[in-house]
Amino acid sequence: MRQTDYMTGGEDFQHMLAAHFMQTRVYYYPETAKGDKLATAITMGGFGSVPIIDQDKKLLGIVSEFDLLNAIIGGKPLEAITAREVMSKDPIFVLDYSPCEEVIALLQEKHLTRVPVVNKDGKLIGIVSRTDILHGYLKSRENPPPWWA
Repeated sequence: MRQTDYMTGGEDFQHMLAAHFMQTRVYYYPETAKGDKLATAITMGGFGSVPIIDQDKKLLGIVSEFDLLNAIIGGKPLEAITAREVMSKDPIFVLDYSPCEEVIALLQEKHLTRVPVVNKDGKLIGIVSRTDILHGYLKSRENPPPWWA
């Protein structure tokens, strides 16, 4: 569920943060997850990547459709590889307190559809997508704050 689903409107979009937009229900996997399980999650979930975390929920990497397709082209059966072997290390992420303008700029600059959200300790706490931001924008316009606010 998106955090903006709880908004009643009247938020100042320009002052919203990644935490306002992010979805808190996130599919994530350990480094030991097999490629076929990751492919199933990606295809059934309708998203292009899944975060890979350690036992403390710290973000370690991302496995994307691109990574899995590279494994297939390389002749590796997905059931024989792990996330650790194919994940993109040093993943792009935003902090929960990142301003919306920074999140939008990052998504646009890197041509991403979604990005993990972590807290100050590096723990995965959500995902924010371009759609989530657009939803937040529309939600913020439902009951604009009074002109004097």
